[in-house]
Amino acid sequence: MPLLVLIAAMALAAAIAAVVVLRAPRLALAGALASLFVVAAAFVVAGLSVRGPLGIDTAAADWAHTHATPFTTDVLSTLTDVGQPGTIVVLAIVFGIVETIRTRNAWGVVFLVVVVGGNGVLTTVTKNLVDRARPDLDPIAATLGPSFPSGHSSWSAAFFAAAAFLLARGRSPRVQAALAGAAAAIAVGVAATRVLLTVHWLSDVAVGLTLGWSWFALCALVLPSAVRATGRRSPSGPAAAPRP
Repeated sequence: MPLLVLIAAMALAAAIAAVVVLRAPRLALAGALASLFVVAAAFVVAGLSVRGPLGIDTAAADWAHTHATPFTTDVLSTLTDVGQPGTIVVLAIVFGIVETIRTRNAWGVVFLVVVVGGNGVLTTVTKNLVDRARPDLDPIAATLGPSFPSGHSSWSAAFFAAAAFLLARGRSPRVQAALAGAAAAIAVGVAATRVLLTVHWLSDVAVGLTLGWSWFALCALVLPSAVRATGRRSPSGPAAAPRP
């Protein structure tokens, strides 16, 4: 059952992201910046107290704990490692090197540093300020530090969105939609594992995803034209020169 929930969450995230990018590419970033804050606020209100008015956080944790099996735990633990900050940093370094070689332009690396590094700072500061306790259903959770927001979720959301954005430059709308869908699916998949492993509350991962995506969207909206233009292809094939 937990794996079905994981697959459904990833598929839904991929579909929504792909449709948004395919149907309204110019509004995708602005929409991410605005609407995700609204979604996060709704989750925070619902789970402001772990045992708050609607009890969403507690209900989700109890369900995950009740339906966990050794097999599902092993699968979820493997996927959740993708979102570890250390893993994301390594992926960002490798991707940045490859992207620089591919485009012969270092602006992509600058963008990655700002997105991933800035998200890391925001997540860490927020964790320390809120200092929320994790679920107590798994003894391991108590050793992992503050719960709110989920670092795995925010780091994954920020990095994979940035990677998809850089790879999508100069591509067809369908390829851009596919990349956006893949990035969203991975981030949501990592976030879901944190709840299904009962090491985070549902509102932790909702706000973690929001923080990562919103910070990425803000960076993408204000980034220099050199980043947006790199890798853009003309109808004849070669990359077009950046606009002044």
